[in-house]
Amino acid sequence: MPELGSVTWPPAPIKTERLVLRAPEARDRAAFIELLASAEVGAFLGGPQPRDALERAMPGAPSRRSGLFVVDLDGAMIGQVALTRETGHLRQAAGRAELGYLFLPQAWGYGYAAEACEAALDWFAGALPGEPVVLATQTANVRSMRLAAKLGFAEVQRFEEWGAEQWMGLWSPDTPSG
Repeated sequence: MPELGSVTWPPAPIKTERLVLRAPEARDRAAFIELLASAEVGAFLGGPQPRDALERAMPGAPSRRSGLFVVDLDGAMIGQVALTRETGHLRQAAGRAELGYLFLPQAWGYGYAAEACEAALDWFAGALPGEPVVLATQTANVRSMRLAAKLGFAEVQRFEEWGAEQWMGLWSPDTPSG
């Protein structure tokens, strides 16, 4: 797993009170396309991706990337959580482990993102003890800003990127989430 060092990927599924975090499977293809084509999901990410392009780019099962968890509720994908390094989309995150998440709009408002991200961060703290994690979001994304605070991310930087103010926070395994 080059992105996160010597961690074996994928790990055993992670179970929370309501969710399972697991590697992508063929049955998740339609949900991945719905997620990436959603105007609501893409609102703070440069807009939705064209559904036809996604259909062509993902002809079969979604790829299994190191650090990518499918968030499963009652046997169906409702979102994804990723812990990656060197994604290249932000120079401010270069070389650091970064948390990212996307959830289908129908899963918003139930605490699933917090539950899934807390579980992923707990797994990460056990897999790579002591290593901090960064998270970046647009300051205009109020839900994401609230989630970052709930997870225990502390602001380290604000900057302008993609025509909008961005916020970057840092989480340390020693910082309790709440």
